[in-house]
Amino acid sequence: MSNSAKKPVGIIGASGYGGVQLVRLLLEHPEAEIVYLGGDSSAGKQYGSIYPHLAHCVDLNVEKIDLDLVASRCEAVFLGLPNGLACDIAPVLIEKGCKVLDLSADYRFSNLDTYTDWYKKVRNDQAIASKAVYGLPELHREQIKQAALIGCPGCYPTASLLALAPLLKNGLVDPSTAIIDAKSGTSGGGRQAKTSMLLAEVDNSLAAYGVANHRHTPEIEQICSSLAHQEITVQFTPHLIPMVRGILSTVYATLRDPGLVREDLLTIYSAFYRSSSFVKILPSGVYPQTKWACGTNLAYIGIQVDSRTGRVIVISAIDNLIKGQAGQAVQCLNLMMGWDEALGLPKLCFYP
Repeated sequence: MSNSAKKPVGIIGASGYGGVQLVRLLLEHPEAEIVYLGGDSSAGKQYGSIYPHLAHCVDLNVEKIDLDLVASRCEAVFLGLPNGLACDIAPVLIEKGCKVLDLSADYRFSNLDTYTDWYKKVRNDQAIASKAVYGLPELHREQIKQAALIGCPGCYPTASLLALAPLLKNGLVDPSTAIIDAKSGTSGGGRQAKTSMLLAEVDNSLAAYGVANHRHTPEIEQICSSLAHQEITVQFTPHLIPMVRGILSTVYATLRDPGLVREDLLTIYSAFYRSSSFVKILPSGVYPQTKWACGTNLAYIGIQVDSRTGRVIVISAIDNLIKGQAGQAVQCLNLMMGWDEALGLPKLCFYP
């Protein structure tokens, strides 16, 4: 029976890795209740048959995607769909009065021409898209509180932007020198079978991919440009590393003031994130490891200055499925609903 004190929420695209993380987080959320799980290929299946480890606590079937039904049941809806599908669904749900949190790339871009260039889909929902807010709470907290539609960031942009934001916002670096070297676990590739994700392919190996043309590049550049108040181009290279969860993003940039030292930057970062309980600035000489963030909504940031090259090096670590995806979406939901931002979100990692 539904708990009327809790807000009813739904997940469309519940069978993927992002979906199952949302289910886990929302099951333990004190103010939200899952009342709808929707999907296409998984429609009609018991959710516990897709993820047997949840069968004892999820008594829901995956239903066909019926937007009238979704809107009648749900106050907020998460869309965990492949790129190019949410933009056909979100406008209908918004019109019917739902709050929508999209985990795909469809509502991350203020310029839909940029989206079409990179994702090859022509859009006709400019009116709705113009009202979407980029869902990185550490940068857009107040806008998220007022929004009905959130474009939740990608995992690589989350890790990279948290590392870069204080530098760009404060004009501390030459933006043209920004380089992002990032490494992700295989869960970032999703749950669908892919040869490149087989254990035999990825184990004991490390490989770059999407070199100079990864789809997260324009997303990162858009937010960097907004922070720096000028058009910015960044060099971004992602890598696949043989582990399941986590992203480590190492950012390099040339300091405008060569006299800045690590302690100065630690002070600046601590002040920048003073209201952001999920961002942990590490002390001098300590650099993050992905294991520390595993299963949590935390982002760990370590900083170093190389006086020899005049560069700052910022290293960030997150769980790509939590702070990089589902946890961040729940963080945005909390803000949209007027709840405590950290409600229902884990801060203790699975360790070791």
